[in-house]
Amino acid sequence: MAEPGLDDVFIDDITLPAADGYPLGATLFLPRGAKRHAVLINSATAVHRKVYRGFAGYLAKRGCAVLTYDYRGTGDSRQKSMTGYNQAKSLVGFKASMSDWAAQDVTSAVAWMRERYKALPFAYVGHSFGGQALGLLPNNTEISRALFIAAQAGYWKLMAVPERYRVYAMLNFAGVPLTRAFGYTPGWMGLGMDLPKDMFLQWVSWVMSPRYLFDDKNLAALQNFPKYKGALRALCMSDDPWATRPAVELLCSGFTSIKPEIITVMPKDTGASRIGHFGFFRPEHRDTLWRGAAEWIEAAE
Repeated sequence: MAEPGLDDVFIDDITLPAADGYPLGATLFLPRGAKRHAVLINSATAVHRKVYRGFAGYLAKRGCAVLTYDYRGTGDSRQKSMTGYNQAKSLVGFKASMSDWAAQDVTSAVAWMRERYKALPFAYVGHSFGGQALGLLPNNTEISRALFIAAQAGYWKLMAVPERYRVYAMLNFAGVPLTRAFGYTPGWMGLGMDLPKDMFLQWVSWVMSPRYLFDDKNLAALQNFPKYKGALRALCMSDDPWATRPAVELLCSGFTSIKPEIITVMPKDTGASRIGHFGFFRPEHRDTLWRGAAEWIEAAE
């Protein structure tokens, strides 16, 4: 049975090899007709790629070859247990950090798309962490256009009140102790999916730093931010308590070789009552936010 809105799109669940060979769960969306653009959609932290399925299918219907995927240790990129059918393997002892996600997973997804669709203009869509990762990629020069959706430098004091205090307490008083005790971050504490220990602890260290990942002296990949010289549009939702305008501006300030375009989107301007950090990807925005995003992506030659 065809999914609503995806009946004329070819959808294929595949396995994408990361730079070190780790298998990543991914989905390729292809138009039935000619392919005119290639688009890679990069997930937010603890967000399954299925959240982007509707938007990916919409872009494919307009002539884009689109790839979504899960970072290692999450979604369908989490190893399966040998003791139970389709049962997720424990993340205890699983080694993966946020910088690993960028260096191993996102970098490989960019290379995979570029190799297969080298003749097409290549666009990068980054939601939250997915946008942050662009600056860390050694091959970000392969991308002609980048669209950020609620992507920010997530320092906790740049979040809206009172959300900043809830996040601070959740990460420091629940997240860190539980992660150290269990050997991974359990999804039931409020983040959605289980997360690898090293990834969560690195993320917390960034959230507690005034310049977020830019303060990480051990993050050598920061040298890749100035390498990106393509177009960059960052959408900032006015009712997003996490990716506030100052937080979006801080992330964009790292791209020193270009002048990013930052656009504040107000729910009332799209006919919506709210958008927030995740709402862009709801199908109700098909004729407003999705169409505007697609038209900007398609402007690439």
